[in-house]
Amino acid sequence: MNSLPCIFGVFCHMSRCSRALLVATGLYLLLPLTGFGQPLETGERYIRDNFIKKEAAIPMRDGVRLYTVLYIPKDTTGSYPFLMERTPYSSGPYGKDDWETSLGPNRILGKEKYIFVQQDVRGRYMSEGQFEEMTPHREDKKTPQDTDESTDTYDTVDWLLKNIKHNNGRVGLYGVSYPGFYASASLPDAHPAIKAVSPQAPVTDEFIGDDANHNGAFFLLDNFGFNNRFDIKRDGPVREYEKPIFHVEIRDAYRFFLDLGPLKNTNGSLYFNHQSKIWDEYLRHSTYDDYWKARNIRPHLKNIRPAILVVGGWFDAEDQFGALRTYEAIEKQSPHNDCRLIMGPWTHGAWERPSWTKFGTLSFGQDLNAWFQETEAAFFDFYLKDQGTFGLSEATVFETGTNQWKHYDTWPPAGARPVRFYTLGDKVLSMTAPSGRSSKVLASAYDEYMSDPSLPVPYVEGVHGGRDNEYMVADQRFASGRHDVLSYQTETLEAPVTVTGRLRADFFISCSGTDADLVVKLIDVCPGNETDPGHTDNDEGTPGMQRMVRAEVFRCKFRNSFERPVPLVSGQPTEIAFDLNEVAHTFKKGHRIMVQVQSSWFPLVDRNPQQFVDIPTCSKEDFQRVTIRVYHDAAHPSNIELPVIK
Repeated sequence: MNSLPCIFGVFCHMSRCSRALLVATGLYLLLPLTGFGQPLETGERYIRDNFIKKEAAIPMRDGVRLYTVLYIPKDTTGSYPFLMERTPYSSGPYGKDDWETSLGPNRILGKEKYIFVQQDVRGRYMSEGQFEEMTPHREDKKTPQDTDESTDTYDTVDWLLKNIKHNNGRVGLYGVSYPGFYASASLPDAHPAIKAVSPQAPVTDEFIGDDANHNGAFFLLDNFGFNNRFDIKRDGPVREYEKPIFHVEIRDAYRFFLDLGPLKNTNGSLYFNHQSKIWDEYLRHSTYDDYWKARNIRPHLKNIRPAILVVGGWFDAEDQFGALRTYEAIEKQSPHNDCRLIMGPWTHGAWERPSWTKFGTLSFGQDLNAWFQETEAAFFDFYLKDQGTFGLSEATVFETGTNQWKHYDTWPPAGARPVRFYTLGDKVLSMTAPSGRSSKVLASAYDEYMSDPSLPVPYVEGVHGGRDNEYMVADQRFASGRHDVLSYQTETLEAPVTVTGRLRADFFISCSGTDADLVVKLIDVCPGNETDPGHTDNDEGTPGMQRMVRAEVFRCKFRNSFERPVPLVSGQPTEIAFDLNEVAHTFKKGHRIMVQVQSSWFPLVDRNPQQFVDIPTCSKEDFQRVTIRVYHDAAHPSNIELPVIK
């Protein structure tokens, strides 16, 4: 991840010490068993028989040495490209007697003749130097001390070309999550030998949409667990980090974080206690200031020369934003680029598993990973070895609902037209805009609920010690029955509705306090209910299931600017408009489209005190119940805009 490669119940790049991180946190057992935890086997014996292992401390331009592990083909009759992953999660196992059991991002590539390179990034594990969260990119480099991930990658590549025999002069990079960031960060001013790069679920902008925050709302559950295991101090290079910052056993995360109280209590003596540099940085920078802006790689993804394959998952709870926005940034800022996008119905990094045929109650009717891993191998083989062809579409996305891959010349598709679905009275969602205008807001022109920070809306049903990774496709009926959640739905669809592209929420709300969160969910309502079983159209959901398709949170004080928050005016209708990530989904005939609105999503997201305060420093007394109104008259037409393809 943000650092967050994996968090409670999330798949990460399961190689080397990232496995150990899951096991240590007890999260390994929270994941679906099918295909998980099984190494992408080429087998240690195969690797020993076919490769030479070499370890090197490669000097950077400022003198810092980065520890690097190489697996070089024994066959010296040819020349081979480098395929490299740079990681903060250990390039081990270290030493001549300890070997990997798999190489590369998948089993197909692991069987091919590449020079596989694994490197500990600056300040992590066996590498020297000081680690920085999402190392800021330096545009203006004047001295050898002006380093960043681009220069570290450049210097590494230059050393490899000069010191490793039988290379063909070409380099490819890949990585999932935080290693995905390092792949992206290699692109600005890339070494000419870098020919192919695949940022996969790359951490990209941690305040706007990845890992740490979404639209300024802090993702408490994930970051609390991750930084406890990740941000451990060291005095110098280490093969293994010591124990976590604190010990905690969480059986009921909702109750634990509610009892913990305000965010500042996380730095109490039982928890971080200011022992985590990253945690302190997160809490100290509660607006989109220079700290976060410097760690946004997007503005630097310009004039990119290597071929790019961006990969992401529709059910990636960490870095779905990162994949979509990395592709977008390259497209906008690099004319004549060679960049492609793949988005599938995967969780975080799940495309690396041996197979992927279902998730939650969704069944895809095929093994998506067999196709993807062949495609990934073809990408690197074509650009690094001149083998085969690579004719993938500009954007290849999996459409849920119909369970088929779709291919587009542009992303989002040019054929999608924006259609607004308005929230009206009587829980109605309609393409007909509200009519009627009045000099004052009538009671019939809004719906309201009481938002109580002492009883926040849970992000998922049930009791969970860590994050339930299936919340992104979970049944929302548990929320529909709450007094602090508003639900609006269409009539039964007489024909399928295919929504492909980015969503936009545009709601008019008022709050009796001076701040609030707005959580907007797009939901697919399956046919039938408990008294009328109906059918499920092979959805494998229960009749009447309200399956979430996409959701996002927005902290309302940032409605005008993420840099300069402003309070809500108590009781005054205010427009809150923001983008949600893209979808590719067909609502089938007989289904309904639903939108839910609420003001908490706990403990996935930290609680908003609903007062205009600095949340990381506020006290228990700052939290108060407020009344939230959602308006739906002609002057305040609350709606969600869906890109509909005919």
